[in-house]
Amino acid sequence: MASVFSLIMEGKIPGNFVWKDDKAVAILTIQPIRQGHVLVIPREEIDQWSDLPLGLAAHLMQVSHKIANALKVAYPATRVGFMIAGLEVPHTHIHLVPMDSMDDLSFAFAKNADGEALKQTAEKIREVLHKQGHSESKV
Repeated sequence: MASVFSLIMEGKIPGNFVWKDDKAVAILTIQPIRQGHVLVIPREEIDQWSDLPLGLAAHLMQVSHKIANALKVAYPATRVGFMIAGLEVPHTHIHLVPMDSMDDLSFAFAKNADGEALKQTAEKIREVLHKQGHSESKV
């Protein structure tokens, strides 16, 4: 059965994309810990990150790096947290979260986000990515 992320990539479930290329996508989570919480996801459904082919793992890191730098501009914070938890959806995904303290990485603070707010957040991040010269994304 396809993961929820695959269904989003196929357009069967709506998603707020900030990045699309032939190997990966990045979307806003519908339950963000903080504004700007992005998920970077390989197109290929691989459950555990340690099973990713090294080239794909490197690509996910490159995409995450670009998005993290855009998040620093769009949602200034002390840093952008990077986390792979992997228990809630059996499809590898990287959480990128603007953060000022360790508490900002707690899923206890996750709340369902308003659809319009997610659209505005995605647009803001895409705009910064474009200004930073990342035209390789197909969003």
